[in-house]
Amino acid sequence: MNKWWNWVLGFALFCLLFVAIPISLSRQKSVEELKPMFDDYITKFNKSYATPEEYSARFQHFVASVQEIELLNAASRGPDHCKAKYGLTKLSDMSKTEFKEQHLADEKLTKPPKSYGRRRARDGRSRHHDDEDDDKPCSNSPHDNIYVIIRKKRAALPLQVDWRTKGVIGPVQDQGLCGACWAFSTVGTIEAMNAIKTGKLDKLSVQEVIDCAGLGNLGCAGGDICLLLDWLVMTDAVVEKEAEYPLRLTDGACKANKNTTGVKVKTFTCDDFVGAEDQILSALATHGPVTVAVNALTWQHYLGGIIQFHCGGSPAELNHAVELVGYDLSGDVPYYIAKNSWGKDFGNAGYLNLAIGSNICGLANEVATVDVK
Repeated sequence: MNKWWNWVLGFALFCLLFVAIPISLSRQKSVEELKPMFDDYITKFNKSYATPEEYSARFQHFVASVQEIELLNAASRGPDHCKAKYGLTKLSDMSKTEFKEQHLADEKLTKPPKSYGRRRARDGRSRHHDDEDDDKPCSNSPHDNIYVIIRKKRAALPLQVDWRTKGVIGPVQDQGLCGACWAFSTVGTIEAMNAIKTGKLDKLSVQEVIDCAGLGNLGCAGGDICLLLDWLVMTDAVVEKEAEYPLRLTDGACKANKNTTGVKVKTFTCDDFVGAEDQILSALATHGPVTVAVNALTWQHYLGGIIQFHCGGSPAELNHAVELVGYDLSGDVPYYIAKNSWGKDFGNAGYLNLAIGSNICGLANEVATVDVK
């Protein structure tokens, strides 16, 4: 009996080792021990390197990623359903500098002196801090942050909102090496608001925005969600359908056709809701998806789960933009549903879950809502 049990236990531990590799990587592995794992990684993600020198460089980045993944997972607290999972992704053979330059080269521009939003100008936007209501996901009472948010509202919010189920959210796209998340996320919100208004989802041209948007936006070199909305309202620009202005993922001369059919932005808001995330929830529940600027520096190895920790929220750290398409208040840790632009093979089929109530990754610093004509 003992021999049989020992064999079963040994086999189970062996299997667990391989199951856990994408989530918790051993800090004790030597560089030599990681080479077979790297070769498996190359096969799994269909990677190819032109020279032995490139292979060597990518392997060194891989080793650094393994170490970072271990640190990220070790920093997470609470039960499994209360934390994000980090492991090897298609981006794990990139250096941190390369990842930042190619995927996070956004949201760093100087803001304009005037805004054309509906309620609050960006230069006059108010901050909503409340020290007594600082929310702590996975606290002793897991629903505390839900109550803090809802008690600020006169009417209770729906426990769950997901605009994907309404057929108004377009497919996840991949920005590749073009740092235009500011365009992907904002155009996605414009698409959704137009679909809510008309009952028809039309894929709109991100490339037109990359090529044409002014006010300091720099195409694939970066931009800002609120600067883009400023420009669309100021110029009364038509965002064309993607079929008429296809995606190329590179900078080009503006070829916009003012006489074509498309969508115009009527009004927008751009607010700082730090300490007032009930306003974000209210917008998602009663208005539609919103675009937010975030700090995505630790997202390189995200596999799934709810991001709650090790993700700074300072306005100075904003480097990416995503579209929030809903939320879920029903579980132990309430979270937003964020649509990213790194392809369907990243995260939760292209989506991430971000904890509600603590300005995680800075998502409450710059929140944009849109109305279309």
